[in-house]
Amino acid sequence: MSNRAAARFGGVQKSATYAVFDMVAQMRAQGVEVLDLGGGEPDFDTPAHVVDEAVNALRDGFTHYTPSRGLPDLLDAIATKLAKDNGITVDPATDVIVTPSAKHALFAALVTVLDPGDELLVPTPSWVSYTAMARLIGALPVQIALDGANGFRITRELLEEHVSPRTKALLVNSPNNPTGHCLTHDEARAISRFAAEHDILLISDEIYEKIVYDGREHLSLGALACCADRTITVNGFSKGYAMTGWRLGYAAGPTDLMAQMLKVQQHTVGCTGSFVQRGGIAALTGAQEPVREMVEQYARRRALVVRELDSLPGVACSAPDGAFYAFADIRGTGFADAASFAQWVLERTGVALMPGSAFGPGGEGFVRLSFATSPEVLRAACERIGRALAERA
Repeated sequence: MSNRAAARFGGVQKSATYAVFDMVAQMRAQGVEVLDLGGGEPDFDTPAHVVDEAVNALRDGFTHYTPSRGLPDLLDAIATKLAKDNGITVDPATDVIVTPSAKHALFAALVTVLDPGDELLVPTPSWVSYTAMARLIGALPVQIALDGANGFRITRELLEEHVSPRTKALLVNSPNNPTGHCLTHDEARAISRFAAEHDILLISDEIYEKIVYDGREHLSLGALACCADRTITVNGFSKGYAMTGWRLGYAAGPTDLMAQMLKVQQHTVGCTGSFVQRGGIAALTGAQEPVREMVEQYARRRALVVRELDSLPGVACSAPDGAFYAFADIRGTGFADAASFAQWVLERTGVALMPGSAFGPGGEGFVRLSFATSPEVLRAACERIGRALAERA
């Protein structure tokens, strides 16, 4: 057999974010000092009360299978949270599934709603795994390039240009990775009317919802009356509670879709880690002050990195609405593309960035920098890039 892997892998590339992670690890192993701004992981520890609950669960022998849907107490806590924070009403017994990561929830949602040949609309820039997931199940991702000059807003006109009879769903991420853009009321209305008129499903990735700035309100598409019965909301604990290694997420949506999605859960992972779920209960029901403190620190770093980047020759950077990324416009630096710029910066300065082109056609000409690191590292990284650009001029 000349090709033993399935043909669908031909259109799937390895994760660009993990590629940068691996490159940084290799350089560091060779003794090179690298300032890594390419990752997407909080640099804070998980709140102590969450850790304590999981440790206590382990010590109590809470290490066995749980119901595939999730622990009843966690399902109740998620339903309560969705009602309070998002305006989404669900039955915890039928409309919520706890998953080992929001990433798995997204994949399970796509498996549930997409058949081979179906089209998934993906506004870009967007997280690198959306299109890969669609291709892995034989669906066709249709990337919609958003306009940085328009703040990367989703418009009805753009959606209409890309819809077809094969369009089954639209995937929206807010706050957005990599741009930090948060959905506005106008965007949400445009999306909801578009989805209703074309009878398509919505998958709303809200993993960064707790990290928003300047008093912004997080908008959930599933809270809109005309979207409630067509939206699967995906969220998790990695970003807001600094629980990336815990791998804990969830999905909530219409009863009929969640009944099918439960089959995906049962026949793949079975259930989410028992003691991990206990930690999730503590996260949702316990003190929220650690989350507020993290966001306050992110806000200070955001101001620092935007100011520093915007002062660099040929670079322009607007303040993100949410998440912990700066998405800087580097088209004025004279480089042919974002990948060339990011490679040059890494080799010349030892600062690791993500090229915007990794996030789809809408990201070309931009680079993503994570400010989920110390102010000292952020300042040093910007100074290194600034010196290199000045020497190049």
